[in-house]
Amino acid sequence: MSGIVTTGEKRLVLASGRAHPVLAQEVSEELGVEVLPMDAWDFANGEIYVRYGESVRGSDAFVLQSHPAPINTWLMEHLIMIDALKRASTKRITAIAPSFPYARQDKKHRGREPISARLVADLYQTAGIDRMISVDLHAPQVQGYFDRPVDHLMALPILSKYVEGKYGQEDIVVVSPDAGRIRVAEQWAKRLGGIGLAFVHKSRDPKRPNQAVAKRVIGEVSGKTCILVDDMIDTAGTIVQAVEALHSHGATKVVVATTHPILSDPATERLRTSGVAEVICTNTLPVPPEKEFEQLTQLSIAPLIARAIRAVFDDGSVTSLFDGEV
Repeated sequence: MSGIVTTGEKRLVLASGRAHPVLAQEVSEELGVEVLPMDAWDFANGEIYVRYGESVRGSDAFVLQSHPAPINTWLMEHLIMIDALKRASTKRITAIAPSFPYARQDKKHRGREPISARLVADLYQTAGIDRMISVDLHAPQVQGYFDRPVDHLMALPILSKYVEGKYGQEDIVVVSPDAGRIRVAEQWAKRLGGIGLAFVHKSRDPKRPNQAVAKRVIGEVSGKTCILVDDMIDTAGTIVQAVEALHSHGATKVVVATTHPILSDPATERLRTSGVAEVICTNTLPVPPEKEFEQLTQLSIAPLIARAIRAVFDDGSVTSLFDGEV
């Protein structure tokens, strides 16, 4: 027989950038592995240096990096980590970006604009990834920017389980903050037992980012507990206006559920004084102590990411993690 047959076992390694070490530790505990030791520092001019502390030759590497501010620093670090793994003869590299950077820039709204999400996808592929794992992409079509497999995980099961346990006995309705998130709101309504659905009609000026005007509420919200769902909260302008619109239409309570807590200033102050009962999010992004507030509840996304890593490593089904919904 020609060729060489080996009996070696596959080896899983988990590497993590410096942006969110708490999440990396939670994922490693879920998997029962140690985070790959790595030296990382910045040169005086801002250049990033990384070197792994042990051999990764022939391993199945998963490299995790969150992308809070400053997003460009952590994106660059992620790419450099991937390049280091490639040059260290790793067998397969899976990048994990819980909050995909530049996902909002997924298409051209006007002439002479970039499609930055596609550029970021190209950067990851050029760096050398074989697969990408992300959570609640701002636009699912970002998956199509890759020529490699993309596992699009959903935080919905984690968030909805918490909402159902705490607010399930109340008269609740799911609300989308705009027409573009209606499909996600429909999945929420289905998950919570086929409850009612509403959305806030708003307008946005493409020349003024992070600003929108909530105009009116479509659907019945009077006397109900409204679960306002979105994929991210950045400056919280859209969410706060939606909260105000719901209260003005007779909502008794508004609960916000989101995946990615970007919380750029002045988001914390806006949410704290908005009259919202609770803001539920995951820890795809770290929330520093100075941006925490009384109504904020952060749930761990680590169990979902760990299950996805295990499924990929075992060549199993990742789709089963979110009931086949994408």
